[in-house]
Amino acid sequence: MAFLKGKRAVIVGLASNRSIAWGIAQALRNEGAELAFSYQNSKLQGRVEKMAGELGSDIAAPMDVAEDHEINKFFKDLRKTWEEFDILVHSVAFAPSDQLEGRYLDSINREGFRVAHEISSYSLSALAKTARPMMSNRNGAILTMSYLGAVRALPSYNVMGPAKASLEASVRFLALDLGSEGIRVNAISAGPIRTLAASGVKGLRQMMKKTSEMSPLKRNVTIKDVGSAAAFLCSDLAAGVTGQVLYVDAGYNIVGMNFD
Repeated sequence: MAFLKGKRAVIVGLASNRSIAWGIAQALRNEGAELAFSYQNSKLQGRVEKMAGELGSDIAAPMDVAEDHEINKFFKDLRKTWEEFDILVHSVAFAPSDQLEGRYLDSINREGFRVAHEISSYSLSALAKTARPMMSNRNGAILTMSYLGAVRALPSYNVMGPAKASLEASVRFLALDLGSEGIRVNAISAGPIRTLAASGVKGLRQMMKKTSEMSPLKRNVTIKDVGSAAAFLCSDLAAGVTGQVLYVDAGYNIVGMNFD
């Protein structure tokens, strides 16, 4: 039985069929959820509309998460089709490319720090704040995407590390704030995956090689792995889970030293 049947989900951050957002969207649809999508700009419109159609959805609308008026308009327009919905997936992260190479102090600057935090962290709270009236008292779920760089120092991840740490802190504060309204808030910390977004991080190939060598499962994870975990966290099967960061990284995060 499809355990998300009757649920409605908004996916924010879909940009390609090589993205984690696509893996999540596929998994939610496979479990019976109805889907709606946002796209950042007109350049992505046709692509996102096509992928939405492949998953049986005709709801795809523009929203730049850096603009409050666009967030407000997206949910106002959505309300014309859906009075309420159950699931909000935030799969958004960005930092200027010059912030993601070399040493931390050599690359970081005030503007790069601001942009990384605004897009990668603050946008979750902005979306939750605006979506809240449509999600309250429906056993709803909000899910975001993090990475090990939130809690470990990693080469070249640089400013995205503090941004993801901020994101994970926001998950906890949102979970506390929204729990009384029946909304759960969680994150998935996925292992490195060769997505278009991840291609901006220098040394991705080496990161993936090291993960596959050192993780207990001796492999990298896929967007399907992440999607399956997301479907669980967004479902009533995880009704008692909130404020958590679930690692989907083949166990890499538990390893302290490898003697192989």
